[in-house]
Amino acid sequence: MPKAPPAPLTISITKDAADYVRGFAEQAGKPDSDIRVGVKGGGCSGLTYVLDLVDEPGENDKIIEDHGVKLLIDKKSYVFLAGTTLEYSGGLNGKGFVFNNPNAKTTCGCG
Repeated sequence: MPKAPPAPLTISITKDAADYVRGFAEQAGKPDSDIRVGVKGGGCSGLTYVLDLVDEPGENDKIIEDHGVKLLIDKKSYVFLAGTTLEYSGGLNGKGFVFNNPNAKTTCGCG
């Protein structure tokens, strides 16, 4: 059986998610903010995703710009997030960001 191709070594954000981030940043009074994307220990799969509005990148951040939004990812989190697409879902199952991460071995339904 052929192996799946490796995940791309980048992180992307969909247009809908980028639009939502810009709108949220404006409502928060921080229209020029960037978004920090990361992971920390915890959650039912061992990692929890983190999103924050920040004014400037950290010293060790990787910066990826997609759909006019700058994603700031610290080097430690980048290893776990490479290949991830950040999406926004506003459907009937609830609103929120979805991390489509091909590296995740498990997922959970805890929100």
